[in-house]
Amino acid sequence: MLKAPPRSRFVSTSDTALLRHARSPAPRYTSYPPANRFTDDLADVDLPRALAEDNSPSPGTAATPLSLYLHLPFCAQRCWYCGCHTVITRRTSVAAEYLDDLARELALLRRHLDPSRPVTQLHLGGGTPTFFPPDQLMRLTELLHRHFRFEPEAEISVEIDPRHLTPGHLDALRALGARRASLGVQDTDPAVQAAIHRIQPHSLNHEAVQALRSAGFYSINVDLIHGLPRQTTATFERTIEDVLDLRPDRFSVFAYAHVPWLKPAQRILEGQHGLPSPAERLAMANLARERLTSAGLIDIGLDHYARPSDELARALADGTLHRNFQGYTTRGGASLYGLGISSISATPDAYYQNYKDLFSYRNALADGRLPVERGHRLSAEDKRRRRLIMDIMCRRRLDFDQLDFALGLDTRATYAAEIASFADLADEGFVELNDHGLRVTEAGLPLLRVIAARFDPALATTATRHSAAV
Repeated sequence: MLKAPPRSRFVSTSDTALLRHARSPAPRYTSYPPANRFTDDLADVDLPRALAEDNSPSPGTAATPLSLYLHLPFCAQRCWYCGCHTVITRRTSVAAEYLDDLARELALLRRHLDPSRPVTQLHLGGGTPTFFPPDQLMRLTELLHRHFRFEPEAEISVEIDPRHLTPGHLDALRALGARRASLGVQDTDPAVQAAIHRIQPHSLNHEAVQALRSAGFYSINVDLIHGLPRQTTATFERTIEDVLDLRPDRFSVFAYAHVPWLKPAQRILEGQHGLPSPAERLAMANLARERLTSAGLIDIGLDHYARPSDELARALADGTLHRNFQGYTTRGGASLYGLGISSISATPDAYYQNYKDLFSYRNALADGRLPVERGHRLSAEDKRRRRLIMDIMCRRRLDFDQLDFALGLDTRATYAAEIASFADLADEGFVELNDHGLRVTEAGLPLLRVIAARFDPALATTATRHSAAV
């Protein structure tokens, strides 16, 4: 039986349909097909062909740009909610060893890349990139500039744990060219922090933001998570007010992804403290949207918010917003190359992912091989469905005439069954559907994943691999 939502101004009885859909498992669609459908049959992926095709521009055309992602996996302690691929250690010497690995991987990758391709985007993720001592971050800067040509206006961003940020880190990141930072905050309530094994006084968040602004960082994002143990709408409202006071440029308000079959440490949260109900999670998501939009931020989609002057907000308005394995981005048209354990790369015709453990990753490098474990070669139908899904995720609509021209088919006829499946969402007011296309309504924005999933034919057999949509 469906559990009734709590009595709150953030959830009403009219949210029953929203709650029912919000409980549905669905991918986040940072790619289509999602990464959990990659194959370890690398012959089928045909990586050498994918790299060659991506790095052989047609005569007379400019080289397409590059987007780089570096996974720096180390953390000094484990946060029990974490779903990232991390290595827990307090031994900072592993940073130098890992940079040796990255140097080997870069040398192998550069054999396949067109040297004229400019880098327009670089992101350092983890793990905790600021686990790396400043001197090793300086070494990383030298390594990257030795192998790549960066555009003067390249977007360079880094994930930062405010508990591990020093003036030396700021100097090293400035030398790298980083001017965007994403701060992991998650929640400012001490009881929630204790439950998730991440003690982070809010004073550290203030100090980190002030230091970053003083160092010339023009864009700061704050990560929050709702659906954590000991959270309530009241405590989460205080967290939002705390973080609004920091005046970040962007917010990422993620729904906690409870996937203990993939991340066994998450069982600690459920076993010791319990988790908020689906209705409580929805109330927190509604609260975040209400409070952030009333503070002047734009709902970009899914769980992202940005100030009207931010690039993401402008890209949403002019229809140029894109989505890749790092989430929403304004840098479309670039091939994504990931380096380090677990990182994912995306060329126009293939996805591939590195080994997730250091042992296998290093063995491949020692053998002189790119450390690729699995991937997916995109079929023509994959590309068509990817276009449909990304139009929903990034533009909140489908224009059937435009799609007919872009895909070279009759969209209404080819996907008649999928289009017909939107009848319930249309009746409930989450989408508007007519002969010309589909539009996601304001009420339907929390369900972008669910709406996009109607074009995902494999979801019926893979749904249990995904967390709830909200």
